[in-house]
Amino acid sequence: MKRGKKYIEAAKLVDSKKAYPVLEALDLACKTSVVKFDAAVDVAFRLNIDPRKAEQNIRGALVLPNGTGKTKRVLVIAKGAKATEATDAGADYVGDTEIIQKISQGWLEFDTIIATPDMMGQLGRLGKLLGPKGLMPNPKTGTVTMDVAKAVKEAKAGKVEYRPDKVGNIQVTLGKVSFGAQKLNENLKAVYDAIMKARPSTIKGGYVKNISVASSMGPGIKVDPYSFN
Repeated sequence: MKRGKKYIEAAKLVDSKKAYPVLEALDLACKTSVVKFDAAVDVAFRLNIDPRKAEQNIRGALVLPNGTGKTKRVLVIAKGAKATEATDAGADYVGDTEIIQKISQGWLEFDTIIATPDMMGQLGRLGKLLGPKGLMPNPKTGTVTMDVAKAVKEAKAGKVEYRPDKVGNIQVTLGKVSFGAQKLNENLKAVYDAIMKARPSTIKGGYVKNISVASSMGPGIKVDPYSFN
């Protein structure tokens, strides 16, 4: 893959063979941002898990201490009083059958869906559309709930979800370059703690194979997993 001049210069600042202490790694991720906008900073965990096994397909969600720096567009699928509750809590879109039909026709102008349990029968039919995009509500992430007001407020406050891809990698957005290393570290520590807590009991040997951070389109920087405290 051909890289631009800015990327090549930024990559020179990174020792690809070194695992950096977490704060140093995050500071480097900010310094090696090569785009003109306020880039996102992501963390990637390579885990010793087999997502094909149900007990190892870990999944969850948490509210980052400093948010993500992104304003989420929240859709709530609910009826009656719960729909009113969602609107009052600040949901961007609220509806039931009609909005489900709209989604089936290709409307996807939202970042998160929250649904009450009674609506999942209808919404579940859109699994092939919403599932691959990571948009299908799930009780494990708190997006299938009767407490829609709490779910909306958490989503707006910077709630992120984590789940492995087919080979056991988990990627989560920690925030923006403008946050600086300290705030990004607070967010990363929260994600790290959640993933460590979710360790399946069936895992043998090491759990975390590798951790790396990077800004959007910037070089990857390895993180020393023993530098978390």
